[in-house]
Amino acid sequence: MTLARRVRDIEPFLAVEVAERAQELERAGIDVVHLEFGEPDFEAPAVVRDALERAIKDGRTRYTHSLGILPLREAIAEHYARSYGVAVSPDQILVTAGTSPAMLLLFGHLLDPGDEVVLSDPYYACYPNFIRYADGRPVYVGVTEEDGFQYRPEAIRERLGPRTRAIVINSPANPTGTVLSPERMAAIGELSRGDGPLIVSDEIYHGLSYEGRDRTILEFTDRAFVLNGFSKAYAMTGWRLGWVVAPRDHIRALQMLYGNFFISTNEFVQWAGVTALRDATDESRRFRAIFDDRPPVPRVRCRRRADRRVLRPGQRTPPVDGLGEPRARASRVEPRGRHARRGLRRQRRGVSALFVRVVARAYPGGLRPPPPVPRHATLRRRGSRVSRSAFCR
Repeated sequence: MTLARRVRDIEPFLAVEVAERAQELERAGIDVVHLEFGEPDFEAPAVVRDALERAIKDGRTRYTHSLGILPLREAIAEHYARSYGVAVSPDQILVTAGTSPAMLLLFGHLLDPGDEVVLSDPYYACYPNFIRYADGRPVYVGVTEEDGFQYRPEAIRERLGPRTRAIVINSPANPTGTVLSPERMAAIGELSRGDGPLIVSDEIYHGLSYEGRDRTILEFTDRAFVLNGFSKAYAMTGWRLGWVVAPRDHIRALQMLYGNFFISTNEFVQWAGVTALRDATDESRRFRAIFDDRPPVPRVRCRRRADRRVLRPGQRTPPVDGLGEPRARASRVEPRGRHARRGLRRQRRGVSALFVRVVARAYPGGLRPPPPVPRHATLRRRGSRVSRSAFCR
């Protein structure tokens, strides 16, 4: 079977691959500790769950405006005014089924074949796939543990070229947890001036920072797209509800694409989102406090060289100042060169095997009620309130 080149270039998302392997083990009767997704280990606030049930009972199950219901877009606009002091019009907001569809449409909207997008490295694993699917080319700016994983504007400037269409920032960052300082955000915003590249700011971890208030790129430039949603701060990962704030001269194109490809976002989930923003902000702060109160856990040492293979070149998960994903340090998450595809296949097999081995070593006598997780990891165990984290080093 021959697939389109853009599909052949896409590799499976390792977190999904491991999660699905874990589900197979569960169906076989094995008790599994889930380390694969960055997911809170508690339910969405009760007031939000009640709002969802009420919306379904009230028959709010129809197609909606392609931008999203106006009350939700107004609530999002109020959130930006209240949290950041930024004026955003509801007409600049597109409500999406999570931030991933927004990112897919965004890069499809921005990129012609061969256009470039600048990313920090390491990065959220799906960013390059969104870019490649739009026939773009990711360009990487390395960040290191020794430098606190700082995404430096001067390093970004060196990677800009005539085909650069966008700079992606992610603060707090996945996987490092690093938060960009206001000064660096302002300097990155300066790079977008005039005919400079647009900024794409993934702000999904806002609401889960531990020091100071969150800062949005919209405080520093209006030549930016902002992605955010309800998955992390409101423990609504499976609800699939997010948004993108776009410059006024771009929102109509995104709306047209969304209307064609998705028509609209589930109406009853949107009404639950209204309640989350207006009535559940205290619960979101309580979730953050729970994460902050959880002490570190002991690391698990891998006995065999094979158990460490997929974690190189880094060997430790460093402390973070935002809420990062539970992942070992790595200066390169994506192998390059002519053997890259073969390497990724080996990596997927290795991650799955490591997943099983780490769980077995963490619980050699069988699974027991686990201690709390570290504040910089969002983990869960099915059927329990907390999870144990096991990192190799």
